[in-house]
Amino acid sequence: MGILNAQVSLKVSGNFEQAVDVGSVKYPVNISATKNLSNGTGLNQANQVFTDIRALSAGANENLDLAGGLFDVFGNAITFTKIKSILITAAAGNTNSVNVSRPATNGLPLFIAAGDGIALDPDAAFSAVFPSAAGIAVTAGSGDLLNIANSSGGTSVTYTVVIIGTV
Repeated sequence: MGILNAQVSLKVSGNFEQAVDVGSVKYPVNISATKNLSNGTGLNQANQVFTDIRALSAGANENLDLAGGLFDVFGNAITFTKIKSILITAAAGNTNSVNVSRPATNGLPLFIAAGDGIALDPDAAFSAVFPSAAGIAVTAGSGDLLNIANSSGGTSVTYTVVIIGTV
């Protein structure tokens, strides 16, 4: 197994401006959340990453098996025990949404309840970071699946996935 050092960040910056009686008022927004993950299995640590660009045909779906069904960039099987960060982006050229959900059976407890999820319209992204030592627990055979689905028939969708965690 290799050594992982990662930085996960989300930043929102811009200006909100409104005209007033004389001139205008600007309100700058500059908020960021950055988490550095060093190599290991504890607080603010991770030791494995899965990345891929994937396609789903019209109306198709797939379960990403986080406990043995994925392979790292070197071809090694990954059996995550905790998820520390996840990023999923829907390609801008998609016509349909990419649905990300927790399956009712054996679903990763990323979302509060089985069946919960999020629809990513074309060019949308979903990201979450769980830097605690506990992360999001992956339990083989009962809590290890993340479902990705093409929301409709007619056209395929493409998405990019990055999952950082511990093995």
